[in-house]
Amino acid sequence: MSVSLIAFLILIAAFALGSFTRINAGLAATIAAFGVGTFVAGMPIKDVIAQFPSGLFFILVGATLLFGIVRVTGTIDLLAYWAERLAGERRVLVPVLMFLLTAALASAGAFTPAAIAIVAPVALALGTRFGISTLAMGLVIVQGANAGAFSPVNPFGVLANVMLDDAGAGTEDTLKLYIYCFVFNAILAVIAYAVIQAIMNRRKGTNGPGASTDPTGTRAADAVAGRAAGAGGSGAVTGVLTARRTKVAPAALTDGPVKVEVTPMRLLTLAGLVALLVLTTVFGLDVGVASLVIAVALICVKPGVQKPAVEGMPWSAILLVTGIVTYVGMLEAMGALEELQAGIASLGNSSVAALITSYVVGIVSAFASTTGTLGVISPIVTPIATDPLLSPIGVVTAIAISSSVVDVSPMSTSGALLMASAQPKDERLFFRALLLWAIAMIGIVPLLVWFVFVHLGIG
Repeated sequence: MSVSLIAFLILIAAFALGSFTRINAGLAATIAAFGVGTFVAGMPIKDVIAQFPSGLFFILVGATLLFGIVRVTGTIDLLAYWAERLAGERRVLVPVLMFLLTAALASAGAFTPAAIAIVAPVALALGTRFGISTLAMGLVIVQGANAGAFSPVNPFGVLANVMLDDAGAGTEDTLKLYIYCFVFNAILAVIAYAVIQAIMNRRKGTNGPGASTDPTGTRAADAVAGRAAGAGGSGAVTGVLTARRTKVAPAALTDGPVKVEVTPMRLLTLAGLVALLVLTTVFGLDVGVASLVIAVALICVKPGVQKPAVEGMPWSAILLVTGIVTYVGMLEAMGALEELQAGIASLGNSSVAALITSYVVGIVSAFASTTGTLGVISPIVTPIATDPLLSPIGVVTAIAISSSVVDVSPMSTSGALLMASAQPKDERLFFRALLLWAIAMIGIVPLLVWFVFVHLGIG
C-alpha cells in the first residue's frame, strides 16, 4: 500500500470520526497531520506546522466575531421584524422574505447552519400562521443560506475564491461566483417550495408535517432551538441561544409582529455590515482584516457585546476548517495530491474530470462538512480549472453548487436543523423526505451545473 493511499485513508477516517462521533474532524485531522507527516512522510514538525492556514484562520475569526456582534446587538431580531412587517397578510411574501433574510445573514459571513438556526424559529412560526408547510419553509431557508454562502466574506466563499485565485481567475469572478450561486439557489428555492407545498396541500387534514397542530408555532420554535444544540457541526451553536430568544410568542401570531426597536447600535451594526461588503468587494481589503477592524470598532462603541460575541463564536467549526486544510496542506507537501491530480488528468478530458469531481463533492458533502469538503478538493480543482479549454469561474461554480446543494441531507447539520422542525411522530417522514431530496440533488444538480457552467462555458 502506497504512502499516499495511507494518507488519504486516514483523511477519510477523520471525516468518518467527525460524522459518526462527537469528536471534531478538524481536530482529528490536525493530529493526523503530525502523525502522517512526521512518521509516514518523514517531514520535520516545523514543516507540518507551516501548513496551518493562518490567513484563513483570521478570516474565519474576524467574520464570525463580527457576526456574533450582529447577533448579540439584536440586529437579527430587527431584520426579522422588518420582514414580518413587510409581509403583512400577504402569504406569498413570507417565504420570499425568509429566503432573503437567511441569504443576507450568510452573505454577511454567518455559517449556513448558524443562519438557518437563527432564522428557522421566526420562519416556522410565520409559516404556521400563514398555513405554509413547515417542510417547504425549511427547504426555502436552506436554499437562502446557500444563496448567500458564496459571498466573499462567508467561509464557503472564502474557500471557493481560493480555487479561483489558484486558477488565475480575475477579481471580477468573485462577484460572478456569488451571483451565479445566488440565482441558482433562488430558482431551486422556488421549485422546492412549489413542489413540497403542492404535496403537502394534498395531505391537508392528515396531520402531516404541513398540517398545523401547533397554531402558535411555539413548539416548532422550541424544537429548532433545543435540537440545534444537539445537531453539532459548524456554526450550529452560534444560533442556538438566538433561536430560543427569537421564538415568536403566541401574541406575535395573533396580534401582529412584536415590535423591535431601532436603536443607534443596531443601525451602526447594519452600517458595519455594509462597510464590510464595500471594503472587501470594492477596495479589495482582506476579509479577515476588514471584519476585525469593524468588529473592534463596534466593541469600542459598546464594550458589553465583546464577551457574549466571543463566547458565541463557532470555535468547533473554525477548528474543523483549519484542521482539514492543515491536513490537505500536508498532503500537498508530501506529494499525495500530485498523484491524485495525475489520476484525474489521466482521464484525458478536463471537462469529464470536472463532472466527476462535481459528483464526488456532492456525495461526500452530503455526509460530511461542506467546508471541509471544499478545503480538501481545492488543490484537485486547480489543474482542471486552469485548462485553457475551460472557464475557471465555470468549473469553480459547478463545484461550489454541487458541494452545497446537498446540505439538506438529514446527515448534515442543516438537514438536522430541519429535522428539528418536525413533531416526533413525523420525524421519520421528514427524514425520508429530506433524504430523497438530497439524493435527487446528488443525481441531478452536478450534471446540470456541469452542463451550464462547464460544457456551455457560461461565466
